[in-house]
Amino acid sequence: MSAVTPIDLPVDEEQKKTLTRGERKVENGFAKGTKRRLTSRGATIAALVIAVLWTIPTFGLFISSFRPANEVRTTGWWTIFSNFGLTIDNYVEVLGSGNSQLTLAGAFINSIAITLPATAIPLVIASLAAYAFAWMDFRGKNMLFIAVFALQIVPIQMALVPLLQLFSRGEIFGFPVITAFGSAGYAQVWIAHSIFALPLAIFLLHNFIAEIPAEVIEAARVDGAGHGQIFFRIVLPLTMPAIASFAIFQFLWVWNDLLVALIFADGAVAPMTKLLAEITGSRGQDWHLLTAGAFISILVPLLVFFSLQRYFVRGLLAGSTKG
Repeated sequence: MSAVTPIDLPVDEEQKKTLTRGERKVENGFAKGTKRRLTSRGATIAALVIAVLWTIPTFGLFISSFRPANEVRTTGWWTIFSNFGLTIDNYVEVLGSGNSQLTLAGAFINSIAITLPATAIPLVIASLAAYAFAWMDFRGKNMLFIAVFALQIVPIQMALVPLLQLFSRGEIFGFPVITAFGSAGYAQVWIAHSIFALPLAIFLLHNFIAEIPAEVIEAARVDGAGHGQIFFRIVLPLTMPAIASFAIFQFLWVWNDLLVALIFADGAVAPMTKLLAEITGSRGQDWHLLTAGAFISILVPLLVFFSLQRYFVRGLLAGSTKG
C-alpha cells in the first residue's frame, strides 16, 4: 500500500485565504455603500452650518469671561481683535463670590459630592432590577414592570411635596435614612435624584439586558452559575456600554439641576447651579461673572463626556442591529 500524502492541505489553506479576502471585500463594499447612502454633501454642509451657528455664541461667552468688566459692559466680544485685553480676574472673583454660608468654590465641591453618588446609586439599583425583570421569573413581574414604566410620566413637581414631608420626619417608611446618612445634608439630595432617575434607568437597562442571547444565560446555568455569577460575570460586562451611556446622562442631569437643588440642597450643601442663580442678581448686572462661572461649571461634564465617549457611542448603537 502506498502512503497517502497530505497534498490537499495547501489547497485548503489557499481556499480559506481566498474566502477570507472575498468576505472582507464584501464587508468593505457593504460598509462603503451604507456610508454613501447615509451621507451626502448637502447633509454635511447643513451640519457644518449648524455647528458654526451653535459655536459662535458659546465662543463669544468664552471670550467675555476673560474680558474686564468695564469692556464687557461697553463693547462687544468681537472687538477683542481690535482691543485686545484678557484677564483672569473674573474667574478669581467668581470663585470667591457667593453668600454668607458658601462660596462658588465650595459649591463646586458640593456639586461633585452630590453628583457622583446620585449617579452611582440609581445605576446600581437599576442594573440589578433590570436583570431581575429580564431573566428572573416571579409573580407579578409584568405588572410591576408596567408600574415602573408608568412612573416615567409622573412630573417631578408632583413628587416634591410628598418627598419633603418624608424628609422632614427624617425617615422613609419607618427607616431613619436621613438621620443616619444625612449629617452632611447630602442624603436627601441623593435619594431625590435616585428616585427620579430609577424608572427611566430600569427601563433602558432592561431593554439592553433582555437582548442578551438566551443561549448564553442557559449555558451559564447549565455550568452551575447562580444569578449573582451570571449578573457579575456575564450581564454586567456586556451591559457596560449602556450603563456608561446612562451614567453620562444622569451625571449631566444632576450636575445641571436647579429645581431639586433649590428644594433639597440648602445652606452649606448648595451646588453650583444654585450659587450661579444667586450671582446673576435680580437684573443680571454681573453677567461677566456669570459667564466665568458657567465655564467653570461645564468643565467637569466635558471631562466626563470625553472620557466616556467611546462607551457612549457603543451604548447608543447597541441593540440597533442584530445578527
